[in-house]
Amino acid sequence: MSVVVITGTSSGIGLATALHFARKGHEVFAGLRHPETAQELVQTVAEEQLPVTLVTLDVDVETSVEQGVESILKKAGHIDVLVNNAGIAHSGAIEEVPLVIAKRIFETNYFGAIRMIQAVLPTMRACRSGSIVNVTSVAGRLALATHGHYCASKFALEAASELLAQEVYGFNIRVAIIEPGVVPTPIFAKGRHSREALPPNPISACYVDHLRRLRMLFQKQLQQPTLPTTVAEVIEHAVTTDQPRLRYVVGEDARILLKGRQETTDEDWMANGRQMTDEEYFDLMVKRYGKDMYR
Repeated sequence: MSVVVITGTSSGIGLATALHFARKGHEVFAGLRHPETAQELVQTVAEEQLPVTLVTLDVDVETSVEQGVESILKKAGHIDVLVNNAGIAHSGAIEEVPLVIAKRIFETNYFGAIRMIQAVLPTMRACRSGSIVNVTSVAGRLALATHGHYCASKFALEAASELLAQEVYGFNIRVAIIEPGVVPTPIFAKGRHSREALPPNPISACYVDHLRRLRMLFQKQLQQPTLPTTVAEVIEHAVTTDQPRLRYVVGEDARILLKGRQETTDEDWMANGRQMTDEEYFDLMVKRYGKDMYR
């Protein structure tokens, strides 16, 4: 069985993935910024006697990554699978979101994954085997107004994953990009709380229509969401299949949204921002996607 390292395992996709691999008999190292927040993981591991070891691992901090990976290698000797799942979200227009928050998003969503990759790759190259899985999002290929810095961080991770796959191909190391649609995880509540904690910004009123529609999209898709367990199953498939692919789209909403984007010109996509009522906007989206994604 494989030695699997997963970041961001306190909840959502990371939690589901850690439990899924452990139940399959793999040795799992569950990375956590704050291990005390992982009550569900700890309880389930204890009840089911699962092969999971909690590791204090803050992907934002280089020393934490170095020490965390070193402790894993000391215990397991090697790493077969790295799942970069840790991520944060924040909504808002490019103009209004403070750069300190934009940098924080990239620190976790992009540079955090790169830190982990750089820490783990030497042992994978030495073994001439391994799998690196980067959990991005449909937002890594679909730029939605007022979801800017989150989308940008995921676009960046998609690009890094694609070039990394070429760089490590000769070492028999597999790279996979996982692109879920809307998944019910605490990332939405955390992102909302992060936005609400900011002082009032008069610029926000200029973009209120975009933000409202984005939230309506999320709310609608959360009525029948893609479950974290489904994403975990796809991640396992990506690292075990004999016919690996680079990208895995997860969720019907993700497939619909991406297909609609691919069939829309850049000029028409930019025109999403023209002045129109919500009803006009939603009717346009029905024509684009073949399904009402908002109401």
